[in-house]
Amino acid sequence: MNTSLAHGTTMIIKSPQKRSHPRREKLAGLRFALENHSFLQGLSADHQEVLTGCARQTRFPRDTIILHQGDAADRFFLIEEGFVALEADRKRQGTIRIQTLGAGDVLGWSWLFPPHVYHFSAQTVEQTDAIIIDAVQLRTRFHQVPDLGNMLVKRMAQVVVKRLEATQSQLVEISQLALNAQLQALQLAMSAEPAALR
Repeated sequence: MNTSLAHGTTMIIKSPQKRSHPRREKLAGLRFALENHSFLQGLSADHQEVLTGCARQTRFPRDTIILHQGDAADRFFLIEEGFVALEADRKRQGTIRIQTLGAGDVLGWSWLFPPHVYHFSAQTVEQTDAIIIDAVQLRTRFHQVPDLGNMLVKRMAQVVVKRLEATQSQLVEISQLALNAQLQALQLAMSAEPAALR
C-alpha cells in the first residue's frame, strides 16, 4: 500500500505476511484425522484433546513389521490408508494370517488389558499411513478423564470380539485343510496298498 507524504515523497507500507506455522498445521491435520477416524468418531472435544496429546501420524513402507507378538504393548494404531496383515506366530511352524486390516481399522488392543503384551504380530502389506497412539501416556491420563478410559474399553471390546471371530474362522479353515490333507494321504496309502500285495 502506498501513502503520499506532503513533500512529494512516497512511503511504502507493507502488509503483514501470513507466516507459515508447520507445527500448528501438522497438529490441526492430526486433530482432523483423529476426529474422522471411524474408531474415534463421536468423541467429545476433551477426549479428542487428550488423544491428540498422545498421538502422531506416520507412514510405514511395505513389509514393515509394526508389532511383534509377545512384545510390550505400549501403543496402538489407527489405520488411515493401506493394509496390515495381522498374524499369529506359531513356534517353528511359521505364521498364520488371522486378518487383514485396512483404512478405518484399529490395530493393537493389548495395550488396554493386563499384562499389556501383544497377542499377534502385524506387518504392512503395502505402504500404510497410520496414527500412532502412545498407550502408556494415554493410560496415565485416564485418571484425569475416566470416562475416556471407559469409552475406549467399550470400543476396544468390540475390536477384541472381531479378532476372536477372525481367529476362529482361520482355525476352522486350517483344521479343514489339515483334515483334507490327511484324507488324501489315507486314500493314496489305501490305493497303493493293494498294488503292493500283488
